[in-house]
Amino acid sequence: MPVRGHDIDTDRIMPARFLVAVSFEGLERHVFEDDRKADPSHPFNDPRYRGASILVVNANFGCGSSREHAPQGLARFGIRAIVGESFSEIFQGNAAMMGMPCFAADHDAIERLQTLVERTPDVTIAADVASGAITAGALRFTATVPPALRDAFTSGQWNPTAMLLDRFDEVRAVAARLPYIKGF
Repeated sequence: MPVRGHDIDTDRIMPARFLVAVSFEGLERHVFEDDRKADPSHPFNDPRYRGASILVVNANFGCGSSREHAPQGLARFGIRAIVGESFSEIFQGNAAMMGMPCFAADHDAIERLQTLVERTPDVTIAADVASGAITAGALRFTATVPPALRDAFTSGQWNPTAMLLDRFDEVRAVAARLPYIKGF
């Protein structure tokens, strides 16, 4: 799904009035809510993009506040990866902690990909974290994921909560040795 525009901030992705929820459940209903109401032709309203799992964006996507709700809403909407010109570092980190890689490529490659998707919305896009290869029909280019995030994704170590739970006996053992945790 192409979403054009530079500097799309987290308040546009997930308006602040929806940050009062105790859980992230249901946030997918509010992704780009104000933009969608203001513009009935917004890509998130366009039935041609229903079921899209890759978002194609421009520069500085996810800037503004550090709200986790923005990538949470996108993920719950069904977005599994984002390909764009550049990303706010905090947004990219929040997205990575949920397993949603953000691939960065040059302006011309993104322009070609957005145009291709607009012309042929059913085109399949493949994004390979390890190599950075992006393919969509005959279009092919290389994008980057920061090395630390790329390595975390390829090694399966992008989810720190799962890693802690997987070795929770070790967590308990360390907690038992710490005097300020004992007895809680």
